[in-house]
Amino acid sequence: MNAKVKSKKEKGKGDNSFLTFAFYLLLSLISGVLMGLTVAPVGAWFLAWIALAPLWIIVVQKSNSYLEAKKQKPFLLPFTFYLLPLFWGVGYHSVALFWITGIHPMDWLGVPWWPSLAITVFCWGFISFWGGLFVTIWGAVMARLNQSKPWLRVLIGTALWCGLESLWSSGSLWWSSLAYTQSPHNLVILHLGQLSGPNTVTAAIASINGLIAESYLSSAFSAPRQFVNKYLTLATGLFITLHLLGFYLYSQPIAQPPEAALKIGIIQGNIPNKIKVKPEGYRRAITGYTNGYLNLTKQGVNAVLTPEGALPIFERNFGDTPLISAVQQKGVVIWVGAFGEKGRSYTNSLFTVNSLGEVTSRYDKSKLVPLGEFIPFEEILGKLISRLSPLDEHQVHGAANQTFDTPFGRAIVGICYESAFPEIFRRQAAVGGQFILSSSNDAHYSAAMPFQHHAQDIMRAIETDRWSARATNTGYSAFVDPHGRTLWISGYNIYEIHAETIYRRQTQTLYVRWGDWLTPLLLGLGVVGWFVGKAF
Repeated sequence: MNAKVKSKKEKGKGDNSFLTFAFYLLLSLISGVLMGLTVAPVGAWFLAWIALAPLWIIVVQKSNSYLEAKKQKPFLLPFTFYLLPLFWGVGYHSVALFWITGIHPMDWLGVPWWPSLAITVFCWGFISFWGGLFVTIWGAVMARLNQSKPWLRVLIGTALWCGLESLWSSGSLWWSSLAYTQSPHNLVILHLGQLSGPNTVTAAIASINGLIAESYLSSAFSAPRQFVNKYLTLATGLFITLHLLGFYLYSQPIAQPPEAALKIGIIQGNIPNKIKVKPEGYRRAITGYTNGYLNLTKQGVNAVLTPEGALPIFERNFGDTPLISAVQQKGVVIWVGAFGEKGRSYTNSLFTVNSLGEVTSRYDKSKLVPLGEFIPFEEILGKLISRLSPLDEHQVHGAANQTFDTPFGRAIVGICYESAFPEIFRRQAAVGGQFILSSSNDAHYSAAMPFQHHAQDIMRAIETDRWSARATNTGYSAFVDPHGRTLWISGYNIYEIHAETIYRRQTQTLYVRWGDWLTPLLLGLGVVGWFVGKAF
């Protein structure tokens, strides 16, 4: 009889344990999804300041409970524990990057419907898992800190998150930093990026979430429970202080000397990708960009910017086009998105064509889209996944240390996907880039993607303290000032031209001069704190 009762109790305990874990798993997923809602199309940016806290609490509590129940060391935690941060990361990235599903159907590349769907699901699943993997690593390290002092968990948890974002962004697959959850709505906090880049904003979000989480955790061990304690007070004070600092930077006047003025026109060609590389698409491109150029010259522009791949031809064929003939006739500089040659391969490039119709400088896209423009481990995967490029040759990376000189001074160039990599813009600003030219083609995605893309460009303008002109194929084209304010933004899926005056600048923010100095500082303090915590 006693054995039967004991068996029922153990079964009930097991059922309860399973339900508890399922609840934690669901809570992790939901909080990750909430973080994903901070960006377009929802744009609930304020959720970023609380959406990481549930995961923080769960990681600390569950690692404690596992250790107490199994008497295990943190690095021997069961597999199920690591599902908690994984689900949070998958929830965040799958929602934030859902726009990737817009590549389906890829009939414009000759890919049949079902293989197109399979490739799309694979891409979405892979980037979601990839983002989840980085959060899982963070959770695994935080599990080792479960018995540490709260201040040490906040310090190391913040430093680790920044360090992992730096590591991920040094590769080819990167987009969804915590910092970009604040763009374009919270321009004040984004100005912290002028100090040490986007990781400054990431550190602010992670640390405040951590303090909120530690407030809850400390209240769990107090009697009576008091959620409003020193950690929540510190979180509130830090939130206000960081926004005041950002507001101070945001409030600085922007010099606009007449001699630094540059009137730039952009052309949004609106050529669907389905026809872009076909004769019909080429004819529309030549007509649209030539007419747009001529109309902008009548408005007195100094130069014209076109989108990524505006002319789906190689540079050697420029001379045969009416557009270059118009440049020779009107004498106004144009920046043309087209293809360059590099040995037997090709590059996705932006060219400066001067008033004589001569190409005087060229920038080759250095960060290519994995699967879309190149295949990682191609010798292994190349036979399994069809290359998605519109041309037959291999597309190759541009050099990492390029400069782009124009008749108006050195420019900072980013082509499409490169907008997500702040170091590209920082390095060009550090060597004399005076304004930003962003050229992109987001034609095959929903409107959420180009709006997120615009949000990335806003961050780059603020971090480098530069004016930015952005030309896209189908939207959103825009002009942005050094405070991240959008002066003009285009419509979506329409042909449009627009001219705006920007100003060349030679200022250098702390971030431009020193790069991301905050992350190694936080990591160093975390290491020191770890040894101090063990000693005392």
